[in-house]
Amino acid sequence: MPVKGYRVTRLALDHFRSWTSTVVDFGPALNVLVGNNGIGKTNLVEAVEFLASGSSHRASAPKYLVQHGQPHATIRANISIDSENSGSDSSNDSDGVDGSNDQPIERTLEATIPLRGAIRSRINGGPSRYFRQIVGTVKAVLFSPHDQQLVTGDPAGRRSFLDQTATMMYPEFYALRQNFRQVVRQRNAVLKRLSQQYGQEMAAQQAQASGMAGQEPTSSVDRQMMLSELETWTSQFIDTGMRITTLRQKVIRQLAEPFTRIYARLSDKSDQARLTYEPSFAEAIQPNLKHDEIKKQIAQHFQRIFPGEQARGVSLIGPQRDDFLFSLDDTPAREFASNGEMWTMALAMRMAQFECLSANGLTPVLILDDVFAQLDEERRRRIMQFACRQGQTLITVAARSDIPSDKEMNQTVKVIDVAQMARKDQHPDSVTEATETTDTTKDHLS
Repeated sequence: MPVKGYRVTRLALDHFRSWTSTVVDFGPALNVLVGNNGIGKTNLVEAVEFLASGSSHRASAPKYLVQHGQPHATIRANISIDSENSGSDSSNDSDGVDGSNDQPIERTLEATIPLRGAIRSRINGGPSRYFRQIVGTVKAVLFSPHDQQLVTGDPAGRRSFLDQTATMMYPEFYALRQNFRQVVRQRNAVLKRLSQQYGQEMAAQQAQASGMAGQEPTSSVDRQMMLSELETWTSQFIDTGMRITTLRQKVIRQLAEPFTRIYARLSDKSDQARLTYEPSFAEAIQPNLKHDEIKKQIAQHFQRIFPGEQARGVSLIGPQRDDFLFSLDDTPAREFASNGEMWTMALAMRMAQFECLSANGLTPVLILDDVFAQLDEERRRRIMQFACRQGQTLITVAARSDIPSDKEMNQTVKVIDVAQMARKDQHPDSVTEATETTDTTKDHLS
């Protein structure tokens, strides 16, 4: 019986990363994208990841997804969502064809990513709308060679993973995170002005003490206006930050049990793996505290650290400084775990993410991006077994031989020649019969 879930049936990219203009059709089960390194395989699956989660594991900002020298990139995708999901995902609206009588929902999603400004989107070629109105409509989990950095890397990578997961689990999270980033920028701008003013005051005092003329410091009226503006942004910072902290804590709680269970199965050891959320707003997750009391405590915290924030010109606490930690038998994994244990924890984390996103009975698109070349034979086999039990899977490899032999996979695999796609992308007038068939489908996505 086919696995019910989310599928991307067709993907079209314009000026996205290395791709000038390309279209690819995916099968409903296992898809293997074959091509040499650097040819653009990861760029294809990265586009699916971006539509699903609103971010990329390789780009710190969406503007880096735009092809060099172009003003914007466009992603178009035909998606299919099995009927159990109709009406259950509040990030979707009534645009499109509703699934009924066990028929899947079919939609065409489009996202235009500019170098500057807001990302715009469309559903089924309809009116332009905010990207937040389509992000998370399709769900996807991506395994990559960089996953070990979830354990060993800096907190920013773990926050990105957490936010990708939250975006696909809670439709309101993406807009909330975007709003928080704007508030952080505004608050930091005020702190920077206060820092500059503070520096001028210190310089004036030193000049006066040495009998030299110094720059006139900012007036007390101007300072009072800046402090009033800071108070306004701090209030919004606390309100939005508390909501982000609460949702991130929910995500960690949902990931924690399957992560511990899956790690135990993968490792075949008695060590117990755990996740621990370490929010900067620790007050926000204290039990038995009302909202107003939590907000009051955080506001008092900001008052205590104001001298430091004024001196440095940045916000010193908040969700932008959150982290979560991996541990083995209550010891920090990044300090004491072996390389193999770290890889196993990273795999368990991705599988836990997949399980949580499958809670509604629909499996996300599973993406395995060049993972087989990085793993030993046993971990290859385990991931391949996992993939063969899921719905749609996209696998990128440099050569078909990189994939472990698996009879179940060989019965359903669709091989996609990315080198042929790249040749057509670079030389569009040189068209073979196979690429002509692919090209005629592009109009449907326009």
